[in-house]
Amino acid sequence: MFIDLVRINVKGGDGGAGCMSFRREAHVPKGGPDGGDGGHGGNVIVEADAGVSSLIEYRFKHHFKAERGTHGQGSRMHGSSGEDLVLKVPVGTVIREYFEDTKQSGEVIADLIHDRERVVVAQGGVGGRGNIHFMTSTRRAPAFAELGEPAIERWIELEMKLMADAAIVGVPSAGKSSLIAKISAARPKIADYPFTTLVPNLGVATSGDYSFVVADVPGLIEGAHEGKGLGHEFLRHIERTALIIHVVDLTGGYEGRDPLSDYDIINNELALYASELRDRPRIVVANKIDACSDSDLIKRLSERVKWDSLDAVGGDEYAKSPIDPKLYCISALTGEGIDSLKAAVATKVHELREAARVDIDAKPSYESIWDAKRIAKDKKFEIVALGSGVFRVSGGQVERMVVQTDWENEEAIAFLQHRLKRLGVEQELERLGAKDGDEIRIVGRSFMFESSAHADIYNELDD
Repeated sequence: MFIDLVRINVKGGDGGAGCMSFRREAHVPKGGPDGGDGGHGGNVIVEADAGVSSLIEYRFKHHFKAERGTHGQGSRMHGSSGEDLVLKVPVGTVIREYFEDTKQSGEVIADLIHDRERVVVAQGGVGGRGNIHFMTSTRRAPAFAELGEPAIERWIELEMKLMADAAIVGVPSAGKSSLIAKISAARPKIADYPFTTLVPNLGVATSGDYSFVVADVPGLIEGAHEGKGLGHEFLRHIERTALIIHVVDLTGGYEGRDPLSDYDIINNELALYASELRDRPRIVVANKIDACSDSDLIKRLSERVKWDSLDAVGGDEYAKSPIDPKLYCISALTGEGIDSLKAAVATKVHELREAARVDIDAKPSYESIWDAKRIAKDKKFEIVALGSGVFRVSGGQVERMVVQTDWENEEAIAFLQHRLKRLGVEQELERLGAKDGDEIRIVGRSFMFESSAHADIYNELDD
């Protein structure tokens, strides 16, 4: 089964709790704090793998969770970190945020176009710090430690787009599958009825010293850019290809269509789906020349291709046009014209590769880019005045601080107030008019606000 779009839920491993412990040994009756840190939770990582050809592994299993970190112990014994969970996807997979509640796709997290390229999509929680970290010149015996940080959990969308040098497009039954079978070792299903091909096929073709990967994209119909005839499912696989091979059926098929109209329909659908496809390098192929006796039709199509190649650059220089002005007449059945077409495609693909060649070290590090965005977003917080002296504070970092706090320990609550003040939460509450005694709500807990000028801690209210 060919699966090229899935949505899955990913969750990193929670961090282990830090330990509150004091050294107790013979002849050391008042040893200092020695509580170890909790282990970090594992990350969920998506990695491109050239050996994977489909997203079928995620068709029926939608929830993936990394291993959690273990708790710290006394004698400065730190907990072990959880194992990362690596999810393998095909090369050419686009990863996006996905919002399950609204069923909407969000920002692109990464576009994995190289083998073994990877990105962290759900960070594991940081392990809580043991009480050895909270000893200061005035706090000699801290009797609290941090709980483990909860991990990131989110939905993501995985969309696979074929990594091919050239894509064969055309209306149904134009002979696309016959062409890929003729120029490569691919063996797609071939029949004389529309929509024989329901999933893209890949093949490797060779001409002289050059080789290229070609994709046979299922037939497109008018309205494909709006999703008609599974248009969106097919068109996404054209986006990555450097070259489009547009196949036109000279016979008009069993429906007796007008080949020039078919030619215009496909060009229009490509442009409407993605404007950049209008300027994508293109070679036009007239197929089934063995069954066509209308030389005037071939001449008119050839003139149309030449005109389009000039119109694409707004001038009279073919060399600058993304459209090859030559119409390649072939027969995928008899093999007529196939060799010259293969040579033209191979040469064009080689030129496009050279023009697009970049230093592999200069490619973007999606891991660092996405992590920087995540951290910046995580530090932001929002305060909403709910009325009647009630305020709600929300934000990733703020909420995790509250979750990490041991609410049975007064010292831990005092430390939380210090951290919230450093983040600017207290200052923002005062700016919005919060007064002593007002209720502050953070991630399911309620507090009575007392500015640091009047109190040392936030006093938790009874729920």
